Amino acid sequence: MSESLQDIRRKIDALDARLVKLISARAKIAQQVGKIKNGALVYRPEREAQVLRRVSELNAGPMPSAALRRIYSEIMSACRAMEDQLAVAYLGPQGTYSQEAAIRHFGGSIDTRSCATIDDVFKQVESGATGYGVAPVENSTEGAIGRTLDLLLTTPAKVCGEIMLPVRQNLMSKAKDRAAIKKVYSHTQSLAQCQHWLSRHLPGAERIAVVSNAEAALLASRDAKAGAIASKTAAELYKLNLLARNIQDESSNTTRFLVLAREDAPPSGHDKTSLILSTRNVPGAIHDLLSPLAKNGVSMTRLESRPAKTGLWEYVFYIDIDGHARDAKVAQALAEIERKASFVKNLGSYPAAPTAATR
Repeated sequence: MSESLQDIRRKIDALDARLVKLISARAKIAQQVGKIKNGALVYRPEREAQVLRRVSELNAGPMPSAALRRIYSEIMSACRAMEDQLAVAYLGPQGTYSQEAAIRHFGGSIDTRSCATIDDVFKQVESGATGYGVAPVENSTEGAIGRTLDLLLTTPAKVCGEIMLPVRQNLMSKAKDRAAIKKVYSHTQSLAQCQHWLSRHLPGAERIAVVSNAEAALLASRDAKAGAIASKTAAELYKLNLLARNIQDESSNTTRFLVLAREDAPPSGHDKTSLILSTRNVPGAIHDLLSPLAKNGVSMTRLESRPAKTGLWEYVFYIDIDGHARDAKVAQALAEIERKASFVKNLGSYPAAPTAATR
């Protein structure tokens, strides 16, 4: 005889009671760790990355590993907050994807500080006003965020983490039908990410670029003939109707964010290192500069060039490589690169974000 709904609910209630006890026991142990650390950093990116990877490895389903990691991120966030609430700067205003990325990475038990510009995010970290900052660095559709790259060249801050945020663009408005929309506000990159959808569904609407998607939602909330492209969080925050969901032209659209701090992270076992390099402007120079990576078996996962702003046709190269600067192969490759390069800046080593295959 099959179980009744009431029987099944009793089982869920019993499991919930056990889960609450286990989470409370975990929190008590986390408090003991805090006492042993005696004032040391509350947030340890390498340790939290290890915990989340282990959770994924232990997961036998049916819950997706990404969902389980989010639950554990919130548990760790709440445990951290019992010791000290982290302050994290992000590109505001409220409701931006930068805020969403910060909360996804650190959990909801943090003090998020809205900044008007990416420059201000860096300044908050550099001055010690916040312990951490979250800045967008590249989008899978539209490419690199130039201002972030320029600031990385001069900042004393280090990169201690990365966040891969799937970007789901949505059309929202005070209007109840998109036929009423005469203009659409959004960030330049979001407009570009949705240009084909806009051409098909709102061909006559004026497209107006603004500083952020949250700003777009705010403007749309003041004009019944306006729409905005932004996150669902922004729609809720500014009390707008969601008229169309997931309107980005590329379904895999993802923005990568860097986590900034005053120091990078110790090895976690699955790391990246970010560098800025420069070399002489002669034939074959960049090939010669990067040859130590192949020689030492180190994979390069990203290469981006940017004008150096020090002279005509001079460039710096932003690269990401697999591994931590303390790994033997990486350390050897970096030592050889430093002998060849005219300029080297190690931005930091940090835990690699989960790939699409492990989400």
